[in-house]
Amino acid sequence: MQALDSGTLSGIWASVLLPVGPDDAIDVPRLRAALDTVLGSGVHGVYTNGTAGEFFTLTEAECDELHTLVAERATAAGVPFQLGASHPSAQLSLGRVRRAAALRPGAIQVVLPDWLPLRPDEVVDAVRGLADAADGVPLVLYNPPYAKTQLGPELLGRLADEVPELIGVKVPGIAVARHLADRLAVFVAGHTLASAIAEGAAGSYSNVACLSPSGAVRWYESMRADPASALDLERRLRAFLDEHIVPLAEEGYCDPALDKTLAAIGGWAGLGTRVRWPHRSVPPERIPALRAAAAAAVPELLAEPVARG
Repeated sequence: MQALDSGTLSGIWASVLLPVGPDDAIDVPRLRAALDTVLGSGVHGVYTNGTAGEFFTLTEAECDELHTLVAERATAAGVPFQLGASHPSAQLSLGRVRRAAALRPGAIQVVLPDWLPLRPDEVVDAVRGLADAADGVPLVLYNPPYAKTQLGPELLGRLADEVPELIGVKVPGIAVARHLADRLAVFVAGHTLASAIAEGAAGSYSNVACLSPSGAVRWYESMRADPASALDLERRLRAFLDEHIVPLAEEGYCDPALDKTLAAIGGWAGLGTRVRWPHRSVPPERIPALRAAAAAAVPELLAEPVARG
């Protein structure tokens, strides 16, 4: 596909979530079905190997097979796609970047090496090296709140200056990158987008799309057409997450388990709640009560008929 740039990278991007069987293997038929549902939902693009996509559990062969599948199906559907080459090892990231670049995605998502924290010069060297490996495909840098190396405004600005192949960043909140919104596509947590878009955010790699891909798109469109209504939905959505999803995190469930729980609540695909070993999965029997709470809090996100199973 045509390479993205900081001006064309925007909107609601949905994670490719991995249905996992009892043997911990990826269930490819269910993966294809869920991917096709997302590709037909109206999202502005799909991406692989974020935290929700459990990139840290994939073998290199699984990563490559996933990327081939997504590139083929997204291209056939005419939907932009980004491939995630993230890995805690810089050396393995380089290999993932090179192989992803051969599929010519719109961009490649990366994280910083993550066993040891990096000094500022090492951060620049890492992103520069990943860009060199990408063969002209632009990069998006993901800096989650649990990364060993946290990037502040100054270092993000330096990356924008010194690595022109970097077109976007995914950060927890708009504040750290607000000053770069005219140079980079700044992506924020999905449930904060209505308020962040007024401050320059370009879009989200969206946890809301885990709940409902098409609902997330409708909400995004309302941010332009009816900002007050969009902000009201954000308020109710945050309250739902605080009351019903944050307690699951406090019980110790990891972020991918929470994202799959959102997808199960939305009921748009038979992904299940199982995450890969050694992480624990939210029990399926907890979903009906959570679904009822979501339907009461944010019914406009869940306007589609809910699929069972």
